[in-house]
Amino acid sequence: MSEATQAGGAAVQTPEARPAAYPDARRAWYIVSLLTVAYVVSFVDRSILGLLIDPIKADLGLSDFQIGLLLGPAFAIFYATMGLPLGYLADRSRRTWIVAAGITLWSAATALSGLARNFGQLFVARMSVGVGEATLSPCAMSLISDSYPEERRGKPIAFYSSAISLGSGLAALLGAAVLAWVGSGNTTDWPLLGPLAGWQTAFLIVGLPGVVLGVLFLFVQEPRRIVATAGGHLGHMFAFVGRHGAVFATFLSVFCVMTIIAYSHGWLAVTFARTYGWPVEDYAFANGVTLLIVGPLSVNLAGALSDRYTSRGYRDAPMRIALFGLALAIPPCVIGPLLDNAWAAFGLLTLGNVGLAFVTATSVTALLPIAPPRIRAQVVALYYMAISLAGLMLGPTLVGALNDMVFGVEGVRYSVALLPVLFGGPVLALAPVTLRLYRQALDEDIGETLSATP
Repeated sequence: MSEATQAGGAAVQTPEARPAAYPDARRAWYIVSLLTVAYVVSFVDRSILGLLIDPIKADLGLSDFQIGLLLGPAFAIFYATMGLPLGYLADRSRRTWIVAAGITLWSAATALSGLARNFGQLFVARMSVGVGEATLSPCAMSLISDSYPEERRGKPIAFYSSAISLGSGLAALLGAAVLAWVGSGNTTDWPLLGPLAGWQTAFLIVGLPGVVLGVLFLFVQEPRRIVATAGGHLGHMFAFVGRHGAVFATFLSVFCVMTIIAYSHGWLAVTFARTYGWPVEDYAFANGVTLLIVGPLSVNLAGALSDRYTSRGYRDAPMRIALFGLALAIPPCVIGPLLDNAWAAFGLLTLGNVGLAFVTATSVTALLPIAPPRIRAQVVALYYMAISLAGLMLGPTLVGALNDMVFGVEGVRYSVALLPVLFGGPVLALAPVTLRLYRQALDEDIGETLSATP
């Protein structure tokens, strides 16, 4: 028995043992690169609202509660739930065309957000952004899995995941510039639209270029599907997940905690303003630069480590790295906001972001081996639905509730620090069970078989 098998990882097939059905490296990386650009654009489009809160509130006369609905539920409900039917469609239809339609929809909806004149119009625009963005990741992971064998997926998936940091960083920098601009009372004259405020211009600037990207995806050649049989339906997917409920429940808990912490950090600009007196634009600039540097380095390092150890026979390597990342993230995310020195707090929270990036980078890499090819896009869609609902519904919402009912508006840092303890503590305690169940699923090759009936 090999060392890898003794450690709980099933042996990996050599590349020679796999069908020679994958595209050449140049075409595969072109697909990954284009998907990553789309993911960057999606994060810029979804994140920019959080940095334009005050000018939007002032112009449209909105309350904090209404802003909270726009940040969370308006985007989350359709972003999460539309993923399932779109995953079903991705298992049976041309995925690049689905992505093209999605990019066009969310980009147009982002641009139209800048033309909203009231809460209802902005709410509908945010819902449309969510519907469009729901198309991307299920199709992307299906395309990547058909472009690379298992032992070579870590790097491309990590590269794709680096878009989270790149998109968030670019959104922060753009938001910082817009906030500084709005502070000077500048407006811009647009043809046919007339004078628009800075926040309106920001939505148009980040939204319109995405339409061109959507058109480009119409001409992308798809990789051949590794499994030639027709995709399974949603009943197959739910039956499969139900049969392996313990595996998927413990698996999802790790990544739900990651999104809860990450989305709760949408309050960090307010935290630094109220606690340390940092202007929001200063925090946005510092955070944007840091994310652009630290984020891609972290996720690509995690992806490289995943590939390295998977190729050595440790098929559970992505899950190990994810659990390590969560253990690395939670203590800094708890301690950082409680410090009295702003830069020390910022430094610890940056370390926490490194841990969260490790979790993000290896999440779908860990998921794909336990997801049968016929329902792979649907399983990925279910995964994104679960972590998105958990993160967007619980993260920012609970921080606001704790501010109102427990710590007060000036005690926001205590609210931000409490969530990683409440949700992360139990999940870390269950980490040995999670890893054992995951290894068992790999040893049983549950991702290679799918019952013909639900």
